[in-house]
Parts: sequence; structure tokens; C-alpha cells
Amino acid sequence: MSTTTALPLAAAPAATGAVIHVVQHLAPGGLEVMALELARAQSARHPTLVLSLEGTEAAAIAGWPRLEEHRGRLVFAAKRPGLDPALPFRLAALFRRLRPAAVHTHHVGPLLYAGPAARLAGIKARLHTEHDAWHLADPKRARLVRALLALAAPVLIADAPHVAEAVEAAIGARPRVVLNGVDTDRFRPADAPAKASARAALDLPGDRAVIGIAARLERVKGVDLAIAAMARLPGDAVLAIAGAGSEAAALKGQSVGLGLGDRIRFLGLLGDMPGFYAALDLYCLPSRNEGLPLALLEAQACGLPVVASAVGGVPAAVDPASGALVPAEDPAALAAALGTGLARRDGDPRRFVLQHGSLAVAARDYLTLAGLS
Repeated sequence: MSTTTALPLAAAPAATGAVIHVVQHLAPGGLEVMALELARAQSARHPTLVLSLEGTEAAAIAGWPRLEEHRGRLVFAAKRPGLDPALPFRLAALFRRLRPAAVHTHHVGPLLYAGPAARLAGIKARLHTEHDAWHLADPKRARLVRALLALAAPVLIADAPHVAEAVEAAIGARPRVVLNGVDTDRFRPADAPAKASARAALDLPGDRAVIGIAARLERVKGVDLAIAAMARLPGDAVLAIAGAGSEAAALKGQSVGLGLGDRIRFLGLLGDMPGFYAALDLYCLPSRNEGLPLALLEAQACGLPVVASAVGGVPAAVDPASGALVPAEDPAALAAALGTGLARRDGDPRRFVLQHGSLAVAARDYLTLAGLS
């Protein structure tokens, strides 16, 4: 079933018995990372594919080099712009040909197109995961999701307890909960030589504390709050920012305006996230809104203490012994917590992830819900 390149629908390989994860697009984001990593973890027991409704192989990999490591399990549906009423029928034909054991949709777009297609194709094991619930605050969206769930009839899942509660409040159906998880073999603490090598590779100083953020450079991620906090943080600690987005120029301008000089380092999109975490002393997530973020789990699996805004599902993802939660939109509180985080080393963040955020456990639980354990 393995191939050497990502494929369009017409060329998708035979996948009898596979688990197909369906996402809207393959671009940097927590939902997309989770689908890719679930597919990787489950492939030890079942063949897996990741089906992107939008985009093409060349554009996706050019925009997100991390996809290179997933070649062989990527398929692109080349969805037409806007509403594509023919797509469910094309997907149903694909599913009949591939004969997967399960189709797993992630978020509302894939539910709209691939959920009914899987049922039409006679795929018995259908799963749908809601990774956040903010969109269900719109009554029209809530009615649409309720109708799609009735039409596709999947097992409904949420990736965090607060998402499950919000989904139930909006549509009247209580999802099962399967917590997000990360690969604790891939994300693990770095020794001193590995840390020095990682910093050299990223052109980060070896003799100063380094705080890290990995995020889309968009307002919701609160990177501007972290930059403002750095202006309040005494000393010469460096903030290393991995990511890209529409706010990049404004954030660079903010850094210059605050006179932070080389204390703020913009690294762009990175493919080697374990290498990024290896270079850090502390991880920061200053978001204004979040689901249950994988980056917090990845950083803690690497042994890093974290400081994060107490929004969405974040509190459930932070080790209470080693990490700190701060109010959103509060650079002063964020600066104080960063200073404390750099000065202390309490708790065991990796142990927390092993107990509460393991990818292996999430992959197993999803297969069990699909009847494939």
C-alpha cells in the first residue's frame, strides 16, 4: 500500500483495511499535525492514508516541508473553490475502490464532504472528531453540524473535555473524549551536546537563556503579547519564534519599536521541531484562544517547563508542578511567569505527558472506537 509520492484521487493506491483520515487542507496547524501523527502511529497496526480535500502535493509540501516525511500516505482531492456538490460522490467512488476499514473526519469541512461519502460507500466504521467548538456558537453552523452528524452517523469524538462540553451544549450530542497526544519517542529531552548543536543550527546564543514559541504568526496566537512581555523581562534572555503568518511584519516592527534588538529571533517555519525544542530552556504559549495545543505537549515531552495563557483546553495540557498559567492579554503577568520559569526547575513535565498526552494512547483509543483494536 505504500507509495513514493502523494497522489490525486484517480491514482490513490489500493487501501483495503486502511484508516483514512480526512482534513480540509494540509497546512501548518495543530489539527493537521494531529491527523498526520495519528496516521503515522496507527500505521504500525493498519495501513493509513491522509486525505486532504484542498490543495495539491507540490503546493502543500512547498508550504509545509514537514510533509516530506509523510510521503506515501498523502492523497489530495483537489476540491473546487467554494461549495463542491460533486465532491461527496467522487469521494464515495474513491472509498468504494479503496475499501478502507474506517474513515475518520476532522472538523466540519471533512464531515460535510467525506462523512456522507463514507456512509454512501458502505464504510461501517466512521469517526468524526471536533478539535474545537468555537464555530458552533453560530446557530447556523450548529444546525449544519447537527444535520451532518445525522446524515453521516459517525462516532462523535472531542479531543478535550471542554470541547466535549461545548459541543454538547451547542448540538445536544455528547461526544466521546480522546485526548490529543504526541510521540514521546520522537519528542524527548536533549542532552547538553544536543542542545549546543541545536542552538548552533538555529544561530541561537549558547550562553543566554532561550524561550521559544512555535505558532502561526496571527493575532489569535498572542505572539505580540510575548514580545511585549520580553520588554518587561530583565536580563538578556532571547525569544525564539518559529512560524510564519500575516502578522510577521507587524511583529518585527513591534520588536524594533520596543528596542529589543537581538533578544527576538524570527526563525520562520521549521521542519525539525525536536531540534527546535532542544535549543530551548522554556516554552511559551501566549494565545488568546486555543483548543488543546499539541505544541505544549511536545515541549513538555522534551522536558521543558511551559508558561501559557489559561484559555480553552490549555489548563489540561500544562503540568501543574513545572508549568505556569497566566491570564490572557496580560504581558506583565506573562513576563513575571517567564522570569520564574527560567529560575526554577520543579516537577517533571515529561512524566506528565507520558501519563496524560501520549500519541500511542490516542491512536489506540481511536482504533478501539473504530472496532479495529
